Amino acid sequence: MPVKAQPGARRNRLAGEHAGALKVQVTQAPERGKATDAVLETIVDALRLKHSQVSLLSGATSPQKRVLVCGISLADLAERLRSVLEDA
Repeated sequence: MPVKAQPGARRNRLAGEHAGALKVQVTQAPERGKATDAVLETIVDALRLKHSQVSLLSGATSPQKRVLVCGISLADLAERLRSVLEDA
């Protein structure tokens, strides 16, 4: 799943879609992987997943990231995303 990270935000949240990617805002600064860790943690928390279900495929030092979500059906993931983004 493509993700657009926005570090230095006011709060951690899934903020919608940006250029075909899930926009994730995090409060952490983009230094030494802190923002990337916060992005993954925000996805885990918002979508009610286990840490083992979410992993970074690429983009550790870039705002554009690719995240792998496993152990959940595509329909269930889409429903969870829709639910979270409607509340945003």
